[in-house]
Amino acid sequence: MHIAVIGGGVVGVTTAWELNRRGHQVTVLERHGQAGNETSKANAAQRSYGVVYPWADSAMVMRAIPWLLKQDGPLKMSLPPSLDTLRFMFSTLRYAWSPGLYGLNKRAMLRLGMHSRERFMELEQQVDLEFDGNHRGLLHLASTPEALENYRQTQKLLNELGIASRLLTPEQVREAEPGMTGNGPLYGALSYDTDGTGDCHLFSRALAKACEDNGVNFRYNTETTHLMADDQRVTRIAIRDAAGSTQVLDVDAVVVCAGCWSNSLTQPLNLKLPIYPVKGYSLTVPLKDPNRAPVSTVHDDNFKVVATRLGDRLRATGFVEMADFNRDIPEARLATIRKSVESRFPGCADLMAAETWTGFRPMTPDGPAIIGRGPRDNLFLNTGHGTFGWTLSAGSADVIAQLIDGEPTAICLDPFRPGRFRE
Repeated sequence: MHIAVIGGGVVGVTTAWELNRRGHQVTVLERHGQAGNETSKANAAQRSYGVVYPWADSAMVMRAIPWLLKQDGPLKMSLPPSLDTLRFMFSTLRYAWSPGLYGLNKRAMLRLGMHSRERFMELEQQVDLEFDGNHRGLLHLASTPEALENYRQTQKLLNELGIASRLLTPEQVREAEPGMTGNGPLYGALSYDTDGTGDCHLFSRALAKACEDNGVNFRYNTETTHLMADDQRVTRIAIRDAAGSTQVLDVDAVVVCAGCWSNSLTQPLNLKLPIYPVKGYSLTVPLKDPNRAPVSTVHDDNFKVVATRLGDRLRATGFVEMADFNRDIPEARLATIRKSVESRFPGCADLMAAETWTGFRPMTPDGPAIIGRGPRDNLFLNTGHGTFGWTLSAGSADVIAQLIDGEPTAICLDPFRPGRFRE
């Protein structure tokens, strides 16, 4: 089949790889000039297979107001909030207080996370990709005794699902991360032993090149304007190039991997996707003293900032901000990220010289991604992964390819079904 993949971020590129591997003719339509240039550009660099969890969490809701009021709080909202922001938040509240939903969704996301890890390991054996990738684990620091107790409860679920983890003492944390010499509060940590790291942008570009070498057609600087369909099928795709020229593309099937921009393609076909652009920030900087830097990924729960080692660079990310598509980068956000890194890894890098970035995670109001068949027989969706697109990309690409080929999927896709928001 000739299958069009709309979106050339990490989810779209991994989807193209899986479909091409199965013998399909694949065309990737990407509005940027290269792969991985939007949400995949400078994210947290962690492949946190054991850490995935739903956005709609009643415990998070209870902490939200104090976080909004705290200067260094991890949650921010533009004021006054837009109607889109308010709709998304009210929808989140409804899902957060739905009895039992959080637990069901978390288990489903963790199963997808572990499947994604398996697919990443296989993919990296099949293709030699340079992206500063590793699987040295992830540490969730506990800055309070309460945080450590919560990790004990989390570990019970991880053990139930067979996900390797350990509770560490402060001494064991510093043994695992000898560069962590700062004075930030520390009562221990939860170690996710099989989690990984990697530069998502480099990975996306490298895998796109491997796809092209295998015959995948990447059409960059190409915007998908709309899908042309009858009652049963998508028949053609309307596209526009950078010069403004328009044309139509004949296809046998379509996979929408367009992140925050997916709804504009599916809503005219009577499928509204309530994906919201949750904003985050990052700093990327060469290491000044590698011995003072993280070994792998460290999540500082005091500031909710993630610091990751990427070869000879440091990537630090933070914040969940609801400001629609505002790309401004306030100095206050960067100052908080720098404060977190200095409190854990002082002197590892010149943070004032870091490259700064902001991007939009495609978040669903309940949390799971949108993976499955759309409102037409040959329309499929693999989008809305929120903060876990890098982590879940390889697994979700595999299951959507299985679905397209009519095979049983590796995990149950019910929690990810595209039509759940209108039920």
